[in-house]
Amino acid sequence: MEITKLDFVAVPSTDWRRSRAFYVETLGLRPDQTGDAEFWVGDTCFGIYEPASYGMEFAPQRNAHLALHVADVAAARAELAAKGVEFSGETFDTGVCHMAFFQDPDGNDLMLHHRYSPREQGRADS
Repeated sequence: MEITKLDFVAVPSTDWRRSRAFYVETLGLRPDQTGDAEFWVGDTCFGIYEPASYGMEFAPQRNAHLALHVADVAAARAELAAKGVEFSGETFDTGVCHMAFFQDPDGNDLMLHHRYSPREQGRADS
């Protein structure tokens, strides 16, 4: 077996219409032409779903931050903060990338991310 790509990412919601507004209007994700609760981040489909519709209990996705690439974390953070998005702490500088952590309206963990230093050859963890 060989896994060749990530087909989609999905996050839970208690109100998919509210989530759609956040992801499309606030974050600026490109909506899918056919799926009301699907968007595109580059070539990856990003979907939202209501677990209760499938007989499951809602729980926000925590500590597995979806890293949303931006060219400039500071500028993107300022733009989102002006739209009312609250960030958790200061922007984090790892020495190779900048990360700014925030949540969607359901408490799902997200981050703005930008790698500013090339990956070292031979390191699997970078």
